[in-house]
Amino acid sequence: METLHVETETKQYPVFIGNEIITDLSPFIKELKPVVTSVLILSDKTVSALYMDNVIEALQGLDLPVHTFVVPNGDGEKSFSNYYNSLTFALENGLDRNSLILALGGGMIGDLAGFVAGTYMRGIRFIQIPTTLLAHDSAVGGKTGINHPLGKNMVGVFHQPEAVFYSINFLDTLPLTELRSGFAEVIKHALIQDEEFYNYLKEEISDLSDIQLENLSHILKKGISIKAEVVSQDEKEKGLRAILNFGHTLGHAIESESGYGTISHGDAVAIGMRFALKLSEELGNTNLHYKEISNWLKQFNYPGVPFQLDAMRLLSAMKRDKKSTSGHVKMVLLEAIGQPYVKEVSDSILLDALQKFLLTDKEQ
Repeated sequence: METLHVETETKQYPVFIGNEIITDLSPFIKELKPVVTSVLILSDKTVSALYMDNVIEALQGLDLPVHTFVVPNGDGEKSFSNYYNSLTFALENGLDRNSLILALGGGMIGDLAGFVAGTYMRGIRFIQIPTTLLAHDSAVGGKTGINHPLGKNMVGVFHQPEAVFYSINFLDTLPLTELRSGFAEVIKHALIQDEEFYNYLKEEISDLSDIQLENLSHILKKGISIKAEVVSQDEKEKGLRAILNFGHTLGHAIESESGYGTISHGDAVAIGMRFALKLSEELGNTNLHYKEISNWLKQFNYPGVPFQLDAMRLLSAMKRDKKSTSGHVKMVLLEAIGQPYVKEVSDSILLDALQKFLLTDKEQ
């Protein structure tokens, strides 16, 4: 088992990575102060059918009321209605300020459960139990929230977990589409912070089947370490943490304009990273090996921009992004691999770049 430590201005907590580490969950909960009075496991239908019994069994030694609440799966379920229904269930079952929420699932569940925990009775504790590769990004850092029809993750709070239990065996059942989605965030971490890690990925992973147990732990540890380092310096995204949104400005626009759940988060981010790389080359007059990276991404079958989306529509969505100020889009760009920066880009430049990008994308 590997143990990483996340330290922010408001919280310090461990991230446990390993096989079958869910067996260490009960002893960890027993040590929490104040003493936990009840537990609510929040999950989705797919993950619940696979792993809910494992988690309940791991909690048997606690001698506490354990409640379960299951929502439909899919990013479109990170919604006001599921948030409201989760709160109602917690109230009906008597959760108090010393209760604990367990987020069992991927990024959607982590965000939803964290938001419920962060706002229920003005904030109770929760633990992340990720079941996807994508969640290595969302489970660490304390960003929680739900989607709004006008924008992704527009409603939420910063609320750090008590711990993250990353049981690698829970990733065994991931379909290739979900593995691909999560791998996009791994690539993002490498591109913004660690050229050596990027080179490792390029050399070792040419197909999703190359992601095996022996390198998965290393990939998770490296990706989480990069995010933890950034979050420790800027917990609430007042500056440096914005670099973690590399690829997300266009990616989120594609998700919201396509309809949540139509395209996976990682697939959208992969498109957004390609666009950001191309724009970085054009604005910085530098060579970031855009074609080489694009060809590498194509090996994993990341899709192009959905055909129904045009440049003007995407620009409008990008201007609603949380990082935008007074309607001006701020893009995370690269000076070089591992050297990100944030730049406000004019509408005219963005529109022109998007039109060219979409045209090239549709021709390939």
